[in-house]
Amino acid sequence: MTLLREAIGDSLRRARLAQHRTLREVSTSARVSLGYLSEVERGRKEASSELLAAICEALDVPLSRVLWDVSTIMAGADGSAPREPALTGPAAEHEAAAPEQAAPADPDAGEVPASASAAAEPGPRIGIAEDTRIVIPAPRAEMLVLVKGM
Repeated sequence: MTLLREAIGDSLRRARLAQHRTLREVSTSARVSLGYLSEVERGRKEASSELLAAICEALDVPLSRVLWDVSTIMAGADGSAPREPALTGPAAEHEAAAPEQAAPADPDAGEVPASASAAAEPGPRIGIAEDTRIVIPAPRAEMLVLVKGM
C-alpha cells in the first residue's frame, strides 16, 4: 500500500530531479529546511498545504500538477486500471440529441470514414454516468519538459 505522503514525496522529487536542481536550491527557494524537505521527499513527513504550495512555487510547478501526478501514483498502487465508462443519464441524452460530426471522406481513397458508417448503424448509445470519474495518467518525470515563464 502506497501512503499519500510517499506519493507526494515521489512526485516532488521527480519534479526537482527533472530540473536538475539540488535539495539545497529548492529548500532555500521554498524557505524550508533542507532536512525537512528531504524528509518530505522520502515520504517520512506529512507536508501541510502551505508547505506543499511553497515547494511547488520553488519548483515552478503548479500544485494541481503534483496532485494529478499523485492521484495517478495512488491509482496505480491500488491496482485500478482506467476503464472505458458507459454513457448514461443526461450525458447520454445530450449525445443522442447532438448529431455526430463525421470526418469528410477522402474522395481519392474511395473509403467512407468509420465515424460516418458507425453513425448510420442503429444500436444502443453509450454515455458517461454523472458520478463517473475519468483518470488520465500523468506523464512520467523523464517525459516532462518544464518551461519556466519569463
